[in-house]
Amino acid sequence: MSKSFKLPGRQVHLDFHTSPAIGDVGSDFNAIDFAKQMKSAHVNSVTLFAKCHHGHLYYNTNRPERHPGLKSGLNLLGEQVEALHKAGIRAPIYLSVLWDEYAAQNHPEWIAREVDGKPVGAGPLAAGWRVLDMSSPYQDYLADQTSEVLRLFKPVDGIFFDICWDQPSLNNYAIAKMVRQGFDPEIENDRKAYAHRVVIDYMRRFHKMVRDASPNATVYFNARPLANLAEEIQFLEQVEIEALPTGDWGYLYFPKNVRYVRTFDREYIGMTARFHKSWADFGGLKPYAALEYETSQMIAHGAKCSIGDQLHPRGTLDKAAYDLIGKAYAHIESAEPYTEGAKPITQIGLFQTSNDRFSAGTDDGTVRMLTQLKHQFDVVTPDSQLDRHELLILPEGLSIDEKLGKRLDKYLKAGGAILAAGQTGLNADATALTWKSLPIKPQGLSPYTTTTYIRFGKEVARDVPPTDHVMYERGIRVTPTNGASAVAHVVEPYFDRSWQHFSSHFQTPPDKVSKFAAAILSGRIGYIPYPIFSAFANHGNIPYRLLVRNMIQHLLGEPLLQVDGPSSLEATVMRQPTGRTIVHLLNYCPERRTPKLDLVEDIIPLFEVRMNLKLSKKPKQVYLAPQKTPLEFEYANGRVSLIVPKVEGHQMIAFE
Repeated sequence: MSKSFKLPGRQVHLDFHTSPAIGDVGSDFNAIDFAKQMKSAHVNSVTLFAKCHHGHLYYNTNRPERHPGLKSGLNLLGEQVEALHKAGIRAPIYLSVLWDEYAAQNHPEWIAREVDGKPVGAGPLAAGWRVLDMSSPYQDYLADQTSEVLRLFKPVDGIFFDICWDQPSLNNYAIAKMVRQGFDPEIENDRKAYAHRVVIDYMRRFHKMVRDASPNATVYFNARPLANLAEEIQFLEQVEIEALPTGDWGYLYFPKNVRYVRTFDREYIGMTARFHKSWADFGGLKPYAALEYETSQMIAHGAKCSIGDQLHPRGTLDKAAYDLIGKAYAHIESAEPYTEGAKPITQIGLFQTSNDRFSAGTDDGTVRMLTQLKHQFDVVTPDSQLDRHELLILPEGLSIDEKLGKRLDKYLKAGGAILAAGQTGLNADATALTWKSLPIKPQGLSPYTTTTYIRFGKEVARDVPPTDHVMYERGIRVTPTNGASAVAHVVEPYFDRSWQHFSSHFQTPPDKVSKFAAAILSGRIGYIPYPIFSAFANHGNIPYRLLVRNMIQHLLGEPLLQVDGPSSLEATVMRQPTGRTIVHLLNYCPERRTPKLDLVEDIIPLFEVRMNLKLSKKPKQVYLAPQKTPLEFEYANGRVSLIVPKVEGHQMIAFE
């Protein structure tokens, strides 16, 4: 691919999963109107469907999978591609992988099987998808479809392969191939390992097919664990983070994962949708404030934008949907001079503890806390370039093997700082260190399984109300060693609450301060003997955030950015190749409006927001972007101080 190629930043992912029971497919499609609507909505790339989850094709072909309801003689995909190209709009092509109802219906032997022999996916009376096994002849069937698309639409702009997770299976094809390759079908881990090998092999195969046919095409395999990027990035020209906040992903999924994705040498895209809830929510439009937030958050992290929609079976776009998309993309387009080529500037490297794309707990707690504190951070792994960061955070639950331990020791010796929490660096019963550099003597898990209390020392007491603060999660009994200091102490309750002895409605009150530490500092190492981040995720108790903030202040010193704003205000620092620094401020407040749905309906402006930024030299000018309104500023001791008059949703501040 040409190094000069830049991925378009205002994309639409145009779903078209259309039942064979619908008989008027494409009957109202008008190529000129289609392209005109996209152009007027500021869209510059549309992902179009060759094959949907129903397994049907939407172009002229002699294959029997052509949609039976597709208007006779209509080459829907061909006309869409041609119309978009004439309008200067990119048109990558979509193919469904593991979900293909036509293939499942006609070849049930290709369906993946559970351990008990049941088909994977929807049952015979369910309205849903059955899951196919890429060990079966289905893989060659899909390859034939892909080859035809590559031939008919050569050169393709790109191929988006969807539904590509590791699928363990015990159908006849999978069992035979497992045995041939030395895997034991009776062992669960072998089934998982074989399933992963199948995916790697077919990703390699299909990536090569596309690139051989169209050398400048992009290729992406969707629904893969983003934690696998180090292994799988070789098969991807870009990375797409599918994250519909109202469709089970939630509002933390994108910012949690983009901080890892952006550490790779690929352009990356955030994908939301215009729907009130999730995919195929026909007639559901999300509030504009929500779509502005989601797309603005993408560019604030250096991502390109993609908004999901679904084309009506008759081939017409929803005008109201494109009015909504167009309004959001007009804002994104105005920001592009300040986002093109921008890279994040960070100080902190955050280890995460789960590879599950929908994991919560610790990972949600760390991201939420650091975001609320306005710290600039990336997500890192044991194989990341650790010396890029001034501070590493090792949350509870992180496994430190010998290799990682040596890397951390080297990092400390070079001047880095580390904040660890919970059982990270300890054995299973918290009686011994597995990473010897922690300045603590562990004495096992606390016998108090319900609650204890934290008494903050003066070193970490800034802004903390002067009382003993409850900790709702079980901690570890530790004391400092090697000259370390306890900067907070554990206050233990009278007794553990149980049926045998309890006091009042909820928890046993505090008794007296113990000899055990609740926070320890030793030079460039800090340690908190609680699962502080998962506790914050579960309970939202503000003193937990204050403890981490005040510990970080000792370890990191001056933060890159300081913003005097509410915890809802998000802030990122980006830098363009020209040297221009951009601070993005975002203030949108998702509210829990239903038992399972967070919505952003209103944009509440903030006024007179004070901020200061660490810069090595005095800027020539500071201004609001894209408005180009000059801002007065002061420069002293390597920091630029100013007041942002108004933040209404998303505001950029440019430093040149």
